[in-house]
Amino acid sequence: MSRTSDAPTLHVEALHLARAHRAVLQGVSLTVHPGTVSVLVGTSGAGKSTLLRTIVALEPFDRGRIQLGPCLIEPGPVPPESQLRALRRRVGMVFQQHALFTHLTVRENVTLAPIHALGAAAPHAATIADELLASLGVAHRGDAYPNQISGGEAQRVAIARALAVDPPLLLMDEPTAALDPARRGALADSLRTLASQGRALLITTHDVEFARAVADVVSVLDGGLVVDQGAPAEVLPRYLARMASSPV
Repeated sequence: MSRTSDAPTLHVEALHLARAHRAVLQGVSLTVHPGTVSVLVGTSGAGKSTLLRTIVALEPFDRGRIQLGPCLIEPGPVPPESQLRALRRRVGMVFQQHALFTHLTVRENVTLAPIHALGAAAPHAATIADELLASLGVAHRGDAYPNQISGGEAQRVAIARALAVDPPLLLMDEPTAALDPARRGALADSLRTLASQGRALLITTHDVEFARAVADVVSVLDGGLVVDQGAPAEVLPRYLARMASSPV
């Protein structure tokens, strides 16, 4: 896969979202380009996961717009799934808890999207799944069920599932939450490889060292707004100072 366009893969403009009269997002704007890893940092409740859910059309929003290539998501109720097929081909989501189907094998989890979103024949979908699992180092777990694999393996399977339709954008919510330091480093290497192939990545994390290792751009989300953005070497020291000075 090679994606060389200078056009942004994702553009979020002035996004507002409120729940039960509480503002969650208050005008978030950001852009993610092909071949880059953008990382969102911020405290719990800052709106990071909510933002990812709006981008993948799992959460409605009140004002603003989300542009993902030719796909435009506008305010109002989430469209029915039958109208989201083009979007589902352009963005893959890796949830914090992986969300693998426990009654399906690893390989079957990964073949779901090629079969149902792309109309691929089962043998071809299995070939796609096996290639992705091999590239992520978990080919030997293809016949296992989710409850038979480790947390790190489950995460790699979830990445493979998200990549199965070859989307230009990959979203990841707190990917290091259950990983030890060695596996965090391996994950960072895998994500940098995906970006080097031209894919755009948007990742939320509390892990500053992981953000430092993987990000091209860091955005700080606070109070439903992006309050700082730029290169990790510039933004993360300011973020850590901000956190240190905040009341406990």
